[in-house]
Amino acid sequence: PVYTPATAEAFATYGVVDAGAIAQPILPPEDVYPQFGGLEITTSSTALQALTDAVLYLVSYPFDCSEQLASRILAIAALRDVLEAFQAEGLPAPAEIDAAVQRDIEALQNLQNADGGFPIWTKGRESWPFYSVHAAHALARARQKDYAVSDETIQRALTYLREIEAHYPHWYSVDARQTLTAYALYARLQLGDHDPARARALLDEAGLEKLSPEALGWLYNVLIGDAASSEALQRLERHLGNRVVETAGAAHFITSFREEDAYVLLASDRRADGILLEGLMRSQPQSDRSKSDLIAKLVKGLLAHRQAGRWGNTQDNAFVLLALDQYFRTYEAQTPDFVARAWLGEDYVGAFTFQGRTTDYQNLTLPMSYLVAQPGEEDLILSKEGAGRLYYRLGLRYAPTDLQLASLDQGFTVQRTYEAVDDPADVAQDAEGIWRIKAGARVRVRLTMVAPTRRYHVALVDPLPAGLEPMNPALAVTGSIPQDPADQSQPYWWWRWTWYEHQNQRDQRAEAFTSLLWEGIHTYTYVARATTPGEYVAPPARAEEMYAPETFGRSGTDRVVVE
Repeated sequence: PVYTPATAEAFATYGVVDAGAIAQPILPPEDVYPQFGGLEITTSSTALQALTDAVLYLVSYPFDCSEQLASRILAIAALRDVLEAFQAEGLPAPAEIDAAVQRDIEALQNLQNADGGFPIWTKGRESWPFYSVHAAHALARARQKDYAVSDETIQRALTYLREIEAHYPHWYSVDARQTLTAYALYARLQLGDHDPARARALLDEAGLEKLSPEALGWLYNVLIGDAASSEALQRLERHLGNRVVETAGAAHFITSFREEDAYVLLASDRRADGILLEGLMRSQPQSDRSKSDLIAKLVKGLLAHRQAGRWGNTQDNAFVLLALDQYFRTYEAQTPDFVARAWLGEDYVGAFTFQGRTTDYQNLTLPMSYLVAQPGEEDLILSKEGAGRLYYRLGLRYAPTDLQLASLDQGFTVQRTYEAVDDPADVAQDAEGIWRIKAGARVRVRLTMVAPTRRYHVALVDPLPAGLEPMNPALAVTGSIPQDPADQSQPYWWWRWTWYEHQNQRDQRAEAFTSLLWEGIHTYTYVARATTPGEYVAPPARAEEMYAPETFGRSGTDRVVVE
């Protein structure tokens, strides 16, 4: 039998040292494999290194709808000139990233519908206004960074953006329509189609109090630099100054949406802060101390909202990275000349030297075998001597030895069972809960997902045990797959719609997606073949809201024996 860890876990914390030293308590995790992971100490004289996990999140994000393709293109294209600063383990070389971005651009272009808009998953399906504007914005940013983008794609997208108000479904609220129009004007600006007159008209039509901070941020960027918009720009800046929430060290804008609007706009508080931050930086000279202080507070507030080194979803990460990239280029004026030293308890770990302006980082790793040998909690001391600011990242990676994870409900209940397709004796579950499957047999995997209330943009993912191979009905060589008997028991089963809009069957997992999931019990099934005898771990099946991943649920770990 071959066993691999059921999961790997990672945590990271970031900080800065202007003078003196900091102490960070380190408690080695228990019941982990000493051969895997460790404590990573990454230092830099620029805060660019603090974006590593957010960039990695976008680079490695496993789903590929039009929004996720566009968000990945947006962030990575914006950071193209500084990606050499992100030399964390797992990040591809710059040339590989360029090639991956070009592939994403081509994939996104291939999704464009005849009306110039973009669907969520499949060309020919309905064009969604937000996804269409977002895709056009991403292609504009990519073209600005000299990536190859089709002129025909751009022109069709521009036509769609200029006529955006004709594409709104009748049930869109007034707030959603106004926000989408503002985003379309911003995307047109990025494409060189500047229309400040329409932006001023939207401000007058809606009124400052009625527009969301996101809409105001997009309009703000459109109005900057237009002489005829100076009075409107002053009103908008005064309004924003009254809407910002500040503390001694951080600031943010408060925004809220109706559930239906959040669904069609993929709304986010952090995205709004990123959009407004970009506008403030474009409009304010560095000599304006009070406004520069507000900008710095917004940056600190955004960085404070990271979890595991990144923001909550692809929308947050894309827009925040766009704004922070501009901030780092505009406001980091220090000339570093310092030495940083690190100790773990009484053990000297190493030194990091920085001289002159550079985006280089320095990294060292204390292996997990060393950490678990420590007697208990130890302080990691990081000190700095000399001029400049030290940015640091402390990351801990480990793999638990426990292969059995219990089920968990944080917004979804998920269950998984294996069923025989051809002979009831092919699949059985013994008294210890281990699934036993006959080699060569076809197996129906049944996932049951319970949503207690309406959920948005849901992904259901089931990792396969290594001895099973999915049978993809989209491939001609697969042959026919028997209909699920549970479906046939329902009246008019042959024309009923599935709850999911899109599915992928990959060699190591099956995926199902929907943009709107109603409350209730939902079932997803697929057929796999038991190809390789052996004993395997099936990691938990997981359901999550892609744009609110804290809303999730998982099944327990299963043991599968193919014999």
